[in-house]
Amino acid sequence: MASHGARGRSGGRSGGRPTLEEVAARAGVGRGTVSRVINGSPRVSDATRAAVEAAVDELGYVPNTAARALAANRTDAIALVVPEPETRFFAEPYFSDMLKGVGAELSDTEMQLLLIFAGNDRERQRLAQYLAAHRVDGVLLVSVHADDPLPDLLSQLEIPAVISGPRSAAETLPSVDSDNYGGARSAVEHLLAHGSRAVAHITGRLDVYGAQRRVDGYRAALLDAGHEPDERLIAPGDFTEEGGRRAMTRLLARRPDLDAVFAGSDVMAAGARQVLREEGRRIPDDVALVGYDDSAIARHMDPPLTSVRQPIEEMGRRMIDLLLTEIADRRPAATRELERRQVVLATELVARASS
Repeated sequence: MASHGARGRSGGRSGGRPTLEEVAARAGVGRGTVSRVINGSPRVSDATRAAVEAAVDELGYVPNTAARALAANRTDAIALVVPEPETRFFAEPYFSDMLKGVGAELSDTEMQLLLIFAGNDRERQRLAQYLAAHRVDGVLLVSVHADDPLPDLLSQLEIPAVISGPRSAAETLPSVDSDNYGGARSAVEHLLAHGSRAVAHITGRLDVYGAQRRVDGYRAALLDAGHEPDERLIAPGDFTEEGGRRAMTRLLARRPDLDAVFAGSDVMAAGARQVLREEGRRIPDDVALVGYDDSAIARHMDPPLTSVRQPIEEMGRRMIDLLLTEIADRRPAATRELERRQVVLATELVARASS
């Protein structure tokens, strides 16, 4: 990899600019290790990274980004792909928190981040053409549905990719998710511990594996407490406020005696709260309410919303770590298949006045 930089301040090649090999010699490592440090790969120990960075500083080495990218057949660009309409992206705190974590982790690298929406067929076709031209080094996929063809397309094109949550239990791509099952269990256990007996659940879109796992956690918590789950107390939502409103209306019609609601997102909990207020139900006196995400919505709701906190920013940072590892690892995809990683981060119930 031919790279050049500014004239060395100390120990550089006389009359020339320090090379990657000189940085490697000064740091006592191979040139590949120097390249990984410069490219922001996480596959380097802290001690090695410090040694390389010290050598770079001592020699005054400045990598030639364009030459490096050309030589490595790289674009130094990552795409964050959201297969949802733009309106949902800007309405839900989940996406902005994820973007914040991704941006924070990329800030120490020379990678550029592209935000791409693919919420309809036309946008997906345009994205497929863009990806087929290999204009990015890797892709982060956020909010992936079970039938989404994008992950398989990326595998076919051999473009490194990481998704925010597996599509199923048999996921083959690297993924980062929170413990949806455990988070849902903790929400329902909290409601039962505070005296609720008819606990309803407003689900997310059930073609999203994380939403399915929250339903599983809801059912398991009820069974463990000796309560047989009542299907009339489960209503599908779609992670939107209006979806929460519609689901809450159906639940009250089916089981007017319900005394608690676990919503699969804070946004849906906000919609449910509106319906409960319109029906004269006091929160939490008549109906306790718990959400999911622990977003700003939860803290600013009246009363403040109990919610399951998932570390969304940390998820974004871990996704970048995994993706940079995939990009730095140039072995054939079949060789890497055995090393696919599924990262699951812990959740935490944050109790507030709504329950």
